[in-house]
Amino acid sequence: MQVPPPIPSVDRLLRSPAALAEIGRHGRPLVLETIRLLLEELRSGKHAQWVMHGEFDGQAFGLQLAARVAALLAPSQRRVLNLSGTVLHTNLGRATLPQSALEALLVAAREPTNLEYDLARGQRGERDRHVAGWLCRLTGAEAGTVVNNNAAAVLLMLNTLAARKEVVVSRGELIEIGGTFRLPDIMARAGCKLVEVGTTNRTHPDDYARAIGPRTAALMKVHTSNYEVQGFTSSVAEEALAGLAREKGIPLISDLGSGTLIDLERYGLPHERTAREMIERGVDLVSFSGDKLLGGPQAGLIVGKQALIKQVNRNPLKRALRMDKLRLAALEAVLRLYADPDRLQESLPTLRWLVRPAAEIERVAQELLPALRSAAGNTANVELVPCNSQIGSGALPADLLPSFALALKPRDAGKRAGRAVEQLAAAFRALPVPVIGRIQENVLLFDLRTLDDPAALSSQLGELLLPAGGK
Repeated sequence: MQVPPPIPSVDRLLRSPAALAEIGRHGRPLVLETIRLLLEELRSGKHAQWVMHGEFDGQAFGLQLAARVAALLAPSQRRVLNLSGTVLHTNLGRATLPQSALEALLVAAREPTNLEYDLARGQRGERDRHVAGWLCRLTGAEAGTVVNNNAAAVLLMLNTLAARKEVVVSRGELIEIGGTFRLPDIMARAGCKLVEVGTTNRTHPDDYARAIGPRTAALMKVHTSNYEVQGFTSSVAEEALAGLAREKGIPLISDLGSGTLIDLERYGLPHERTAREMIERGVDLVSFSGDKLLGGPQAGLIVGKQALIKQVNRNPLKRALRMDKLRLAALEAVLRLYADPDRLQESLPTLRWLVRPAAEIERVAQELLPALRSAAGNTANVELVPCNSQIGSGALPADLLPSFALALKPRDAGKRAGRAVEQLAAAFRALPVPVIGRIQENVLLFDLRTLDDPAALSSQLGELLLPAGGK
């Protein structure tokens, strides 16, 4: 009976040429850890081919070792091509930063900066001053501050103004956003009591007035950014609530959600309420996001009355929620772009993609169609089809943007159409730069609205590994 070859020891494998090469490139600890893992797998029955022919296959082991080490060291966060049709895709990182923000971010990352240092006075300064002036200039507010996202901004406003007190909100505005993240939960964590008024579809001024009592700390308006109620509806305008709040001596605060600094109608897009509009309507504090319609890095921006902003900044939570120097540098660079709204469409990727003409997208699709048909071979039919993009990240959820897509429909899939299109989508996600589309009625759609460089897709199609039965 043939005796199976002994499994080499860890020490022996560490001295092998393959291991020594990996140690030379990446150091001993990671290689040692990987060798031990591979030997555990071998003893458990995996990699049986390494010992099938009477001796240990060191070459196969070495290849697997190199592959495992490379996989461990590969960045987890990778560039992808967002062809999903959602411009501000939360799962794909939302807004893409403009070049000026990238340059500012690089300087802040590479060098010491005056993050919290007043150069004129030669002493400690405030980090928010780098963006506060721009926030006031662009919104008309008396003061502004910034934290790490809009949920943090809402939490901070509520905890500052209403801890152990009541906040009045319309029932129709008690939103839930992605990841089962609910406004009532934020209010509870902020230490305040939610007082619901009105109904899901209709709320009136008297509903707010009757709810105000001795423990009421604020009235709150919330932008229902990720849904829209239509039909028999009624809500109370900010101007009316501001008057009621002033009469009762309490602040009116607003969570604007995605938020924007400009009137999108000037670019041919549907109107979305701006931070300046909220300030002009009498709202005392307004919060909104930096990485959505604004087109900047993740941030929660708060603008409003100077006295209230000072209270917010004195809250101990502010330090826990503050922005780091990299995102502050990027945010300041993005805000500066808004000083020239006539060129904003050219300089801000988010806005450029939102206003991109459908005819231009169609030309890109026609350019890519032959290459994609060739790559799909016998696996799928590829056609150019009209479609609709959406803004995403809770902005204008009912408004769609006319666009064009390349539609891939698996051939001869029959009852397996669902599985076949999933396999096709997986093959595109496995490319060196993963391609993310969307599946609709068993068709894989690649909406080209956000594709600036067609070669980024076409140049890697030769590496596409199609499901069995393909070309």
